[in-house]
Amino acid sequence: MPRLLRDRQSLPARDELPWWLSPVPTTIENLGFRLVWLVVAINLVGTAFGFWYYRAQFAATPTEMWLFVPDSPMATLFIAGAFALWAVGRANDTLTTLAFFSNIKLGLWTPWVLVVFAEEFLAFTPLPLYAFLLVSHLAMVVQAFVLHRITDFPVRAVSLAVLWYTVDLTVDYFIPLVGEPHHTAIPLARETPIALAATAFQLAAWAAVVLTILPLLWALATRVRTLEANRSFDR
Repeated sequence: MPRLLRDRQSLPARDELPWWLSPVPTTIENLGFRLVWLVVAINLVGTAFGFWYYRAQFAATPTEMWLFVPDSPMATLFIAGAFALWAVGRANDTLTTLAFFSNIKLGLWTPWVLVVFAEEFLAFTPLPLYAFLLVSHLAMVVQAFVLHRITDFPVRAVSLAVLWYTVDLTVDYFIPLVGEPHHTAIPLARETPIALAATAFQLAAWAAVVLTILPLLWALATRVRTLEANRSFDR
């Protein structure tokens, strides 16, 4: 256990941010950083499971578009890499920002579709697996909110993350380039009306658009608040 736990003095400083930018309690953040290699391992296991989970969609997707299929596994791979690089003293702002965007976006999008299409998912998904998918994706959001301690979200890194997730959003829902849209499969026909005349496809796409914008706002707000706090400290 002593080898697994990092020393408290090695932890990154915690920014003084409002609760809506830093909602995870300090004790939980500290524990995550002290157990960083366990966190990395859990995310890598989740990545492997995610690629297995997407196996049918890979088989139905042209090879050249495979990069746009495993959204959640890529998110856990990004954050595993971000934490691992920090742990070895080589934190990377771009990878950390990609991890923030992806874990917020997929960590909220997946629970959204699981709840909105719950009846359809539960028709072929065992309840324990359904609950695991719901809880594990929400946990992705929790870990995303500790990343402010290892990056200040520089504009270049945010710009690259926005570019990547704009392209991803485009081929997933609007201009697939090759074959059909490449979004994560939903368990009913895309044109099925669900609520307020919106179809299943529209509800999935709407959430994806909103959840591409939301992490951008959080990242930029975190950067602004951090810079303001640093200026106040310098005075």
